[in-house]
Amino acid sequence: MKITRQKHAKKYISFYKYNFKFRPPFQILIDGTFCQAALKNKIQIKEQMPKYLMGEVQLCTTNCVLKELESLGKELYGAKIILQRFQVRNCAHIKSPVGASQCLLSMIDGNNPHHYFVATQDQDLTASVKRIPGIPLIFIIQNTMVLDKPSPSSAAHVQAVQTGQLVTVQQKESIQTLKEEQGLVNSTERKGRKRKRKGGPNPLSCLKKKKKTQGPQQQKPAGEKKKRKRHRKRTGEGGLQVETIAQIEKA
Repeated sequence: MKITRQKHAKKYISFYKYNFKFRPPFQILIDGTFCQAALKNKIQIKEQMPKYLMGEVQLCTTNCVLKELESLGKELYGAKIILQRFQVRNCAHIKSPVGASQCLLSMIDGNNPHHYFVATQDQDLTASVKRIPGIPLIFIIQNTMVLDKPSPSSAAHVQAVQTGQLVTVQQKESIQTLKEEQGLVNSTERKGRKRKRKGGPNPLSCLKKKKKTQGPQQQKPAGEKKKRKRHRKRTGEGGLQVETIAQIEKA
C-alpha cells in the first residue's frame, strides 16, 4: 500500500511540474485542522512531508490561521504549537484578521502565482480549492498523508491548453516578444548599445625609441699596409692575357 501511494504521489507531482511549473522547494500552506489531525495520528509533518513529496519543502502558514487557533481555546493548543514552528507568510489581513479558509483562498487567488500546495482537513476549503486549477491538495487519511489527484478543473485547464483553446502566461510572453521584434508593438524601452569612447593613444607607443649605441670601432694599427689586390685585364689582340699588379698603399 505504501509503494502504491508513493507511485501515485510521484505521478501527481510530475503532472503539476510539467503543466503548472511547480519546482522544489515546494511551498505548503497549512491550516490548524491539518495540524490537529497530524497531532492526533502522531504524524511528524516536518520529517515526513519531504519524504512523501520527494523533494525539499517549505512549511508555512499565515497570521489569520494562528489568530483563529488562539480564539478556539485550549483544545487546539497543541495544533497551535506545531503551527508556530512553520514560516509565517504575509497576507492582506494584518490589521483586520479573517477566517483561516478565507485567508488561504486569498493566498492562492489569481491562479496560484506562488505555486502553493494546500494542506487542510476542512471540507469547505477543500471544495473551494478544487474549483481553482493548478493547486495540489494534501490531507490526512488513515494515519497517512495523501496527495489528492488533480482536480477536474486542473485536468480541464491542461486539456484546453493542449488543444489551443487557452494560452499560457509563458506563451503570451513569447508572443509579445515576437511582436516587438517584428516592430508591430512600440516597445516602451529601447535597449541601446553603449558606444565605445575613443581612447587615447597607447602610452607605450608614445615612448621614444632608443638609439642603438654603436660599439667602439676597432682601429687598425698605424703603418699596417693594405693587402695587395690583383686586377686582370684582357688585351684585345690574340686573346692574350696580361697581368698587371697594382699596389695600393695607405697614404
